[in-house]
Amino acid sequence: MKRENKKFLKVLIIMSLSMGILSLMLMLISNVRDKNNTYISIDVDTMELIQLEKPKEGDPIAIVETSLGEFRFVLYPDRCPEAVKNFTELAESGYYDNTYIYDSNSGAYSSGGSKKKDGSFDSSDSHEHIKRELDQDLWPFRGAVCCDITLFDRSFKEKILGGGTYYCGSRLTFVNTIEFTDDIKKQLRESSAGEKLSDAFISLGGIPNFSQQMTVIGQTYQGLDVIDKLASVDAVDNGMYHTPSDDVMILSVRTDTYSEQEKPTESVDD
Repeated sequence: MKRENKKFLKVLIIMSLSMGILSLMLMLISNVRDKNNTYISIDVDTMELIQLEKPKEGDPIAIVETSLGEFRFVLYPDRCPEAVKNFTELAESGYYDNTYIYDSNSGAYSSGGSKKKDGSFDSSDSHEHIKRELDQDLWPFRGAVCCDITLFDRSFKEKILGGGTYYCGSRLTFVNTIEFTDDIKKQLRESSAGEKLSDAFISLGGIPNFSQQMTVIGQTYQGLDVIDKLASVDAVDNGMYHTPSDDVMILSVRTDTYSEQEKPTESVDD
């Protein structure tokens, strides 16, 4: 990846964690968005928070085995078809077998799926050039599985007038949660155009300031304790990521369909 893209991603991460609930406020207050995939329009009156729903018989799922345990998440191919297709192709090819968790950030989230411990990837690979797909019904609640941004492409005109295209690829972020203090809860409720979204964040946990930044491809319905563990290991800040001190691995990822015969150890409501 080019130096400027690395710098952009680093700035994005830092801003996301330091700007409080600003991005969520913008999502709820303003519906003015550019025509590329940089932003989308949000209509709180028609919003359906599908991540709050339990998986249905036959829904596509992914089963992720890590060195810290297994978790399972339901996929949303109808909402982000290209990203789910890309993920499924990689998973079924064995791409994720023995890949690294390369970022574990203060209990808030972890990122993984890189062949290298430093989180780097081959930017020439077509699997890293999937246009970001945003949806007003998908949010970074606790247990959300997101595709990391890999590239940001702008024409000369877009550099002057604004706009551009974000791409995502093979690497994944597993959202755990920030601490929802009384002050943050108050700000969420005051800034929301409606109570549905703010109440969901407060109830489920998550990272409100990641809202509408990454493609959300799925929601964990079993193994939220593993999501917490992945985000909470001892790590060293290398300037770009918080790299786990000891290797934490994704051992395998396989796709399947949900069966009501499963016995979840922890649900999205816990």
